[in-house]
Amino acid sequence: MALVLHAGKTNKNAYKTLIAAEYSGIKVELVQNFEMGVSNKTPEFLKMNPIGKVPVLETPDGPVFESNAIARYVTRLKADNPLYGSSPIEYGHIEQWIDFASLEIDANIGHWFRPRIGRAVYLPPFEEAAIAALKRALGALNTHLASNTFLVGHSVTLADIVMTCNLYMGFSKLMTKSFTSEFPHVERYFWTMVNQPNFSKILGEVKQTASVPPVSSAKKPALPKEHAKPKHKDEPKKEVKKEPAKPKEAPVGEEEEAPKPKPKNPLDLLPPSKMILDEWKRLYSNTKTNFREVAIKGFWDMYDPEGYSLWFCDYKYNDENTVSFVTLNKVGGFLQRMDLARKYAFGKMLVIGSEAPFKVKGLWLFRGQEIPQFIIDECYDMELYEWKKVDISDEAQKERVNQMIEDQEPFEGEALLDAKCFKKWGKNVRKRK
Repeated sequence: MALVLHAGKTNKNAYKTLIAAEYSGIKVELVQNFEMGVSNKTPEFLKMNPIGKVPVLETPDGPVFESNAIARYVTRLKADNPLYGSSPIEYGHIEQWIDFASLEIDANIGHWFRPRIGRAVYLPPFEEAAIAALKRALGALNTHLASNTFLVGHSVTLADIVMTCNLYMGFSKLMTKSFTSEFPHVERYFWTMVNQPNFSKILGEVKQTASVPPVSSAKKPALPKEHAKPKHKDEPKKEVKKEPAKPKEAPVGEEEEAPKPKPKNPLDLLPPSKMILDEWKRLYSNTKTNFREVAIKGFWDMYDPEGYSLWFCDYKYNDENTVSFVTLNKVGGFLQRMDLARKYAFGKMLVIGSEAPFKVKGLWLFRGQEIPQFIIDECYDMELYEWKKVDISDEAQKERVNQMIEDQEPFEGEALLDAKCFKKWGKNVRKRK
């Protein structure tokens, strides 16, 4: 008998088991046509879990319920599964973070979310307490992740799977960018996890919510008909004189404000530049041969040092970059978040090294003489890098710009990593021999 998971396709607690199964090479089938509120009320389901909660895993030896228990069961089906670490202390830490993810993260997200969608009574003090407790937990998690790529050890464990699935509901339903920006290492960790192949196969494309759902308004009970005053049959109808409606007066000291125009980006107010950024991006993208003679020469012909500035960036935590695909995902996520600078910047990121730890370095062209403030405010990854303005009067720095544009940045004699290239509006990450 195959392992059958009873849950809906979008149940985040079911995701834990499905992702653990992908990592473990265990076949778990999601039951077809599951309908919450119907399928879990049938006598057959209630025999597996008497209180009707999902998910439930049907196994040859009997059912297992509670999502963390199911994920543990599936993980243990594979002998010496690396999802459970390689030592007793790692095992203990994995269990520690699973409990933390459930009791400190998931519970407080639930306390915040359920009243807002009408599944519990909404009480503002209760919500404030839940948010405060969640922020406290995220702060502790953020501190741990400041020096750790994964929760335990140097690869994905069951703790990461449970933590990410619990954070998933927060990021997708409640926690806006303005909320999570206070916890940059948690953000980096979450987006790194959900972009791992075994995660993305189950979760699909993950998007962060743009707003907190409004509180569901409770309907007032209708007045019973018998309470209405009956009309006597012979009672004449009273004429109601309609008085002309008085024009609404604005409260004393208040006036209706006209809609405020959207403020312009300060970079749009700079003096015009002779450098047309899109022309450089096209030249960069379309040059296939003689790159030095065509693209790099063209760059310096176009470059306007009064209207633009060049910046080197170096990742501060290169010792964390022990897994090549994780490092690539980290840099790829940075470039995605830098998409907000599309109109005002060109960027080039390199992952360097023949073996771990890998070095991450970049070159950026920004409109203006400083890194734009709105990029610093919106893209938390910026603080993970050391930024140095390029002095183009220094021939050594100018040559380094040329080498980075050409993907030939030297670093202790090591080559760029093996072939993968992400391109977006003239910014890219390259791994190349």
